[in-house]
Amino acid sequence: MSLRVAVVGSGPAGIYTAEALVKQSADPVDVDVLERLPTPYGLVRYGVAPDHTSIKSIANYLRKVLELPRVRFLGGVTLGSEVSVEDLLACYDAVVYCTGAMVDRKMGIPGEDLLSSVAATDFVNWYCGHPDVSPEAFELDSPEVAVIGVGNVAVDVVRVLAKTAEDLRATDVPDDVLARLADSQVKAIHMIGRRGPEHAKFTLKELRELGEVANADVCVRPDEAVVLGGDFPRQIKGNIDVLRSWSERSPVGRPRRLDVRFWLRPVEILGTTRVEGLRLERTRLSEDGRVVGTGEFETLPVGMVLRSVGYQSVPLPGVPFSTETMTVPNLAGRVRDREYVAGWLKRGPTGVIGTNKSDAAETVRTLLADAPSGAVASIDELLAARGVRPVTYEDWQAIEAAEADLARTLGRGERVKLVGLEAMLAACGRIAT
Repeated sequence: MSLRVAVVGSGPAGIYTAEALVKQSADPVDVDVLERLPTPYGLVRYGVAPDHTSIKSIANYLRKVLELPRVRFLGGVTLGSEVSVEDLLACYDAVVYCTGAMVDRKMGIPGEDLLSSVAATDFVNWYCGHPDVSPEAFELDSPEVAVIGVGNVAVDVVRVLAKTAEDLRATDVPDDVLARLADSQVKAIHMIGRRGPEHAKFTLKELRELGEVANADVCVRPDEAVVLGGDFPRQIKGNIDVLRSWSERSPVGRPRRLDVRFWLRPVEILGTTRVEGLRLERTRLSEDGRVVGTGEFETLPVGMVLRSVGYQSVPLPGVPFSTETMTVPNLAGRVRDREYVAGWLKRGPTGVIGTNKSDAAETVRTLLADAPSGAVASIDELLAARGVRPVTYEDWQAIEAAEADLARTLGRGERVKLVGLEAMLAACGRIAT
């Protein structure tokens, strides 16, 4: 009899886990990939910037895993709602949790809860068409916006804000979102880092892309681009060289301006009900390498603040969770008897998409060595008894086809994302239009 495993989460970590289970095991393994949304691929679909088509092509690889004979996609099934941990342990020999890191960390400063002070991931979800975020969630009506953070997600957000809607027309951005981007009143975008250029987390490729945005002047202050000494790795040296070159050129009068700032930390978001400004303090490094304030302040007249200062996982119902590490405690992926974890939920938000492959392989080696068993019930019968009809891989293909049809109708690229759960469920015949 084959091993039956449930993988909770259909992002890269979950699908790489499914692949490793099928390929590493000497005996047959049946894998069900459970996902709360009707759509698979997680971060690849809802986190990768729409103009990064080469990265989004990872979905082509993930698709082949979901098409393996012993792998099933079960969308619209949420742990804690449709099923519990106990249900899964009754229906499967083992369960692997792969739900990633779903929320932004907060900065912990006054005014952070004002309207228009939001997580960068909410903005990313918005322009990526995530069903949890309405197309009406963002009104780009402020001339100035601040993005806090100097990692790749911050760069993505800044680039999307700086580009024209026409630049994004051939991408899969939802049409309602594209219309809001076309009406954007944003003229100045401030990307702010607490430390210096040598500490920035963005990659050289992402940084260079900012300089290629035809719609925006990229500006760096010469005094903030100064880096003293240091034998830096090639990647960091490349970043420093690009930023220094930008600090030596003058704006040419493009419609938008992108200010890349360093050695500043947010201390207060100003406003009564919504964001009206951002107060910053000049920083430096202490002798022990900590960021400390200098007592020198400046205020930016921004109407929106997007924070991108790190991510963290959220607890799953019935699953152990450490509030210190914001991960599920584990040993090489093992959580408890017959329960395992992979991806960011296992190790924290580190690495790139491909890092999840080796991470999943480690968890699967642990699982297979344990040779767990215990399945006595059927997930199909359990869901049917509760009136739950999962979204199948064939249903997902119908959603994909509808998005391709929409793109053709609108004269826009290869696909345009459907907005909202109802539209997606209608596309696969689950609800009447």
